[in-house]
Parts: sequence; C-alpha cells; structure tokens
Amino acid sequence: MKPFSPNRSFLFSALVALTLGVATAPAADWPEWGYDSSKNMVQPNAKDLPVTLKPGTAKPGTEEIDLATTENVVWVAKLGSQSYGNPTVAQGKVFVGTNNESPRDPEITGDRGNIYCFDEKTGEFLWQLVVPKLGAGKVSDWEYIGICSSPTVDGDRVYIVTNRCEIMCLDINGLADGNQGPFMDEATYYADRGQPPVKLHDKLADIIWVYDMRNELGVFPHNTTSNSILIVGDKLFTATSNGMDWSHTNIPNPSAPALVCLDKNTGKLLGEDGSGVSARVLHANWSSPAYGEIDGVGQVIWGGGDGWAYGFGLDAKKDDEGFDILPELWRFDANPASYWKDADGNPIRYATALGPSEIISTAVVYDGKAYFAIGQDPEHGDGVGAITCVDPSKRGDITKSGKVWQYTGIGRTISTPSIADGLVFIAEYAGKVHALDAQTGEAYGVYDTKSRIWGSTLVADGKVYIGDEDGELIVLSADKELKELGKVNMGAPVYSSPVATDDTVFVATQTHLYAISKTAPKADE
Repeated sequence: MKPFSPNRSFLFSALVALTLGVATAPAADWPEWGYDSSKNMVQPNAKDLPVTLKPGTAKPGTEEIDLATTENVVWVAKLGSQSYGNPTVAQGKVFVGTNNESPRDPEITGDRGNIYCFDEKTGEFLWQLVVPKLGAGKVSDWEYIGICSSPTVDGDRVYIVTNRCEIMCLDINGLADGNQGPFMDEATYYADRGQPPVKLHDKLADIIWVYDMRNELGVFPHNTTSNSILIVGDKLFTATSNGMDWSHTNIPNPSAPALVCLDKNTGKLLGEDGSGVSARVLHANWSSPAYGEIDGVGQVIWGGGDGWAYGFGLDAKKDDEGFDILPELWRFDANPASYWKDADGNPIRYATALGPSEIISTAVVYDGKAYFAIGQDPEHGDGVGAITCVDPSKRGDITKSGKVWQYTGIGRTISTPSIADGLVFIAEYAGKVHALDAQTGEAYGVYDTKSRIWGSTLVADGKVYIGDEDGELIVLSADKELKELGKVNMGAPVYSSPVATDDTVFVATQTHLYAISKTAPKADE
C-alpha cells in the first residue's frame, strides 16, 4: 500500500442482523438505497424535521447558493447538470450520483458518470468517482444521465453500479488513505479513450475491485444501468439492467442474467438467476433487490423486467450446464390478467396505456409480506398500474395463492413504497401520492402534486417527503389524510428521493444537494 501525502422494533432487527450477517442502518445513518435491506423508505429515528425552508439564491455569476439567503439549510453542494442517483449517508459522509458537468478536476472533463462524496456536517467535497462513458450513446449509456445507482456503504467499503454496467467496490476514504488493491490502475481507468493516464490525488476514489457485467456476462444494458446494491452477509446482490436494443423489439442477449450474486470482498461471481427473466424482458431489468427473512428463510425479493416478482434463495447451486444458479422460491405475476389480454383474449401491446408493465421500483419487505408496484420508463407516459402485497412464504407460482391484496387505483409508477404504522405511502408517475392500508389495501387519502414524480416517498418524523418534476419538495402528514404541511420550490426538478438521518433531510435536485435541518444557523448568526 503506497500512501499519498496530500417503526418495527429496531432491537429485533438488530438481533436478526447479527444472526444472519445482514447490515442494519445505524440510528443516524442512511447507508443504502431504501435505508436497510428491507428497502422500506422509512427513517425511524428522525425527530423535529423541518416542514419549511428557503432554498436560497445563487451568488452573482455563479451556481453557488448563498447560505445567507436560505432558511433551515445547513449546506448546499453543487452537483452536475443532471442527478438521478439517490443520496446515501454513512459514517459522516454523504454519497450521491450525478454527471460531470460541474467538473471538480480540470484534468477530468467531459460527459461522464460521477459519484460525489461530501462531509455530512459541512458539505465539504471529499472525493469523486469519475467514470468514462461506454461510447454507445443512448442505447446503453445515455448522454449526460450520469450514475443513477445509489451507493451502498458496508463498513469501510462503498458499493456502486456504474454507468458502464460495472459493479464496483470503493474505499470509503478515497485515495486519501492510499491506493488499496487489488485494483491498482485508477490512473488509466479515469482517462477517457485514447487519453494518457490521469494524475492521481486524494480527491479521487480508490477502486478496490471491478466486475464488468458486459464483458463477463454478456449483459446489454438498455439506455442506462440504474441498479443499486444489496448486501447480505458476505454476498452482494444486484440486477444487471440487461434489456432491449434501440429498436425495442430485439433482446441482444436473452440468456444473460437479470440478477447476480457476487462475493462482496473479492468481486467473484457466486450465482445468477436461472428464471429466464431476460428472455421475457419487456424493456430492461432496472429494479433493485430487497431482502427478508420469511418463516426463518432468508430471501432475495426482486421485481423482474418481465413484469413478475421473484423470491430467490441465497445459496447458488450448479445446474446441469455447470452454471451457479440462485434457487427460485416463488414467482408472482404483478400485472392483472386484464393488462396482458383484452376481454376478447387478444394480447395488449407493451407500452400502450392499457397494457402490461415491468417492475422498476424496488420491492419492500414489511411485517412478513412483500410489496411491489409496476411501471414503465417515464418516456412511455401514463398507463394503468398496480401495487400488490404478497405472502412470500408460499412456493412456486403464487400468483393466486400468494396474493394478499392488489390495488389498481394507481397509475404506472417507478416509485418505491414507504410503509409505516400500518400504512403504505406510494407515489405514481402522474403525480398522485396514495395512502393505503398495509394489511388490506384499502385506499384512504390521495394528494395530487399536479406534476410528474420519479422519486419515492420518504417517511420520517410523522411526515411524508416527496419531490416532483416541477422542482417542488412537498411535505405531507404521514397518515390517512395526507394533509399538506409544507411545499417549496427547490429551483430545479427533483427526480431522486429524499433521505433522512436523525435530524437532517437530504434532497438532491438536478443540480444541487441540500442538507435541510432545523439545526442550520440563522442568517444573522
């Protein structure tokens, strides 16, 4: 190593984690997409979070927000020009995906994917991962989208899926504490095609290992790679984004896995799904996996790009061809039958308003049940949707036997539900936020933002936080009524999901990351 000079019972969850080796979020952190392995967007430890704020104005001639013009804002950090990655917070650091349109290093410019790491308390920039584009254009690595994956922090390691369809393990401290292996070629990696190696310094990420799903598995990511990492013990699970080509009629590699398992320490492939999801994919496999222990059996619960939800065992077994395959425990058709075929039995074409959808949002595990919702790429517009609660203790095709309830009074969604105090809160792409009974699916209040929603609801401190395409951050009561408590325009669209620690809400707009808290100094202090 060469150094450089310059809601549910938390106790019960912790006991389960110690027994199974599943990471749980420390009280003040939000270390992965969905808070913990259940992927339930609820911060149970938050108190006295603000419902109002002033996002402030930029200093003349700059994009830097003048904190003297803000209220309830601790700090603001400039991101790129487009930011879809959801923030995570762990060990005093904040991580977020964006693009490279606000370059932090004059030697590394141009269109790239980017992960920024900031100091949690001050917003100071600590380091960045800058990932060159694939060069395939919109078909596999859409221009200026950046990194859409939400980083997962486990100990002193950060796990991410890059815009190049790579699973990557990073050192949480970047290169500031030296270049740790086995990957030692950051200088070449950070250089764009045909360019000389860059000069390494302590503001760059330290890559520990890289697993390239395109080269190793033949994955063909559609438009972008957007999956986040699930850690269970020493195993890492993620979807692959394998999907259609530019024509939307051809699947370049229907035999490529849709879900994979790696050793989190080495990056070695341990298993893959053998359910044939990629051969049936409607668009792409963009959903991220969740984990739950159901009747004593650990399961990876995941929404497929074919419109079905799945439960997989953790330990792969070799099939007749020698592949290490994750055992399928159950599958559930998440689309009502009327979305696949009309009353005359004719198939309904995908991407039409009344037709079937895949699962893009993340499944949530709550009180022994799994919840998931269907939707499509926002470019496809509005259409029929559904959110379903299933019993994952069942086995086989549980489309009939495992359905607890299904609510079809919701449109397409790419938003992950939040479940707290027996209520499900979920947003749909058309802009409505729904409150449902978690046990029965009974519909209660609906709040219409009158905008588009890409992100997910955050429940914290008895409040629901949600951002929309018009740039509004809306705060609602976390109850059946969904009463509006606050609304403010953040100055740029909010496509990602708010997250919270014990006293701070973090909101990424397309261009800035805000740390919002009542602990913020007053303007005259």
